[in-house]
Amino acid sequence: MKLYNYFRSSASFRVRIALELKGLGYDYVPIHLVKGEHKQPGYAAVSPSMLVPTLELDGGEHLSQSMAIIEYLDETHPEPPLLPRDALGRARVRALAQLIACEIHPLNNLRVLKYLVRELKVDEEAKNTWYRHWVRDGMEAFERELSALPASKYCHGDTPTLADCCLVPQIFNGRRLNANFDGLPRTMAAFDACMAHPAFQKAQPSSCPDNEA
Repeated sequence: MKLYNYFRSSASFRVRIALELKGLGYDYVPIHLVKGEHKQPGYAAVSPSMLVPTLELDGGEHLSQSMAIIEYLDETHPEPPLLPRDALGRARVRALAQLIACEIHPLNNLRVLKYLVRELKVDEEAKNTWYRHWVRDGMEAFERELSALPASKYCHGDTPTLADCCLVPQIFNGRRLNANFDGLPRTMAAFDACMAHPAFQKAQPSSCPDNEA
């Protein structure tokens, strides 16, 4: 398999975590978003949406959208599972994951931030204030959801799930832009548990071959 991705992309980071948790090997293909490589014709042939990540399967098929990719990996390589066995558990994990992937991330991804600056002429500090506001707002909601669930090591239960695959990249990117994560005990305990796990360590941006940090 090949993973077309960018080291700082939280959606790409999610898929890298899933691949590492599953113990699946893959070729790392960097697509530099800041330089606009995702808009080049060569990549458009791989990803018609011109977004990252894209997973190229051994048969040459291309999968897009991180959540769909991770669920595909979970269905085709079921151990260790990233979704609970029971329907209620699966719904809860998907809800936690989507709270990040569908509520926080779309407001704060790179193309939105670029639009704020280039088209709406928002200055750097105002852009960062926008980012930090929506991260904090979303993570407070995430904490409330976790607090309504039974105590657990990770977001849901005592093994990593799809929710953890989404949580860790969001915290990483939020910290880079000084988002406030104080007063979120369940959220940060789950994050700390994840970061003690080798798969999350291997998938983090600093371990990527295109890391510029």
